[in-house]
Amino acid sequence: MRIGVIGGGAWGTALAAVAARGDQPVLLWAREAEVVESINASHENSQFLAGVALSPAIRATGDLGELAGLDALLVVAPAQHVRAVLGATPVGGTPLVLCAKGIEAGTRLLVGQVAREAAPGAPIAVLSGPTFAIEVAAGKPTAVTLACKNEDLGARLAARLAGPAFRTYASSDVIGAEIGGAVKNVLAIACGVVEGAGLGLNARAALIARGFAEMTRFGLARGAQAETLTGLSGLGDLVLTCSSTNSRNFSLGLGLGQGRSAAELMADRKTVAEGAFTAPVLREAAADAGIDMPVTEAVNALLEGADVGSVIEALLSRPLRAEAV
Repeated sequence: MRIGVIGGGAWGTALAAVAARGDQPVLLWAREAEVVESINASHENSQFLAGVALSPAIRATGDLGELAGLDALLVVAPAQHVRAVLGATPVGGTPLVLCAKGIEAGTRLLVGQVAREAAPGAPIAVLSGPTFAIEVAAGKPTAVTLACKNEDLGARLAARLAGPAFRTYASSDVIGAEIGGAVKNVLAIACGVVEGAGLGLNARAALIARGFAEMTRFGLARGAQAETLTGLSGLGDLVLTCSSTNSRNFSLGLGLGQGRSAAELMADRKTVAEGAFTAPVLREAAADAGIDMPVTEAVNALLEGADVGSVIEALLSRPLRAEAV
């Protein structure tokens, strides 16, 4: 199965390394000319994954047209750019494995729904789970969910990407896999705020638990399966990204908790913290559906410039209630 990767950031490069295991050829598209040059000349993505040696079987290109005719495409462009990138790619009926996590602003569509509109002839799968790119690229043990409605296609994709240190678990719950990945980005910002504000480990653990309750309420309302949300692409990814500065979203929250503004923090970044774009869309979708998501509301308030102390006080002073999800 000939694999192409759309997106030359750290995660796209790490997935190219996974797909190139055993010197299987992989074509990676990157927007940045310097990334293309670095990979082809030095077998390294010096801009986004410096120090990681890549297989010579990975070839980079800046021309989306070269992706035509491959057997599957891993879509690793940021969620807000997936529609435009797929619209410029000769997808046809090529299966798309969506690896971006988020909800499109304006439409409130999950990435899979965006892909169906942008490439209506392409079968859709979703790859999600607790994955830091640097660890995946280094060959450290990782497990992910690969969700696909077509079980035969899902099994073939899972087998193609699986390896001794990269374990793929099959699922048919595409919506659940997507919602887990999108919502956890917002919750990771909140956990970063807890760290930045020095609120302690008790507070972070409580926030992860109550945040997971929000993820579950929203996911079930959108048709996700509870088992998916408690699995790798839900709870597993949530625990990882809420616990480390390797998470771009956690790092953004860390800065907010220390009193820096969202505008300042986002301007400093060459990589995308998807949660900052997902948070307002998630808040709107939850409000329209009557779903209570106070942590999401708090993250939005902080992104809009609210005082950290006031937001935390408002969360802690909410009326007491039963713990039921």
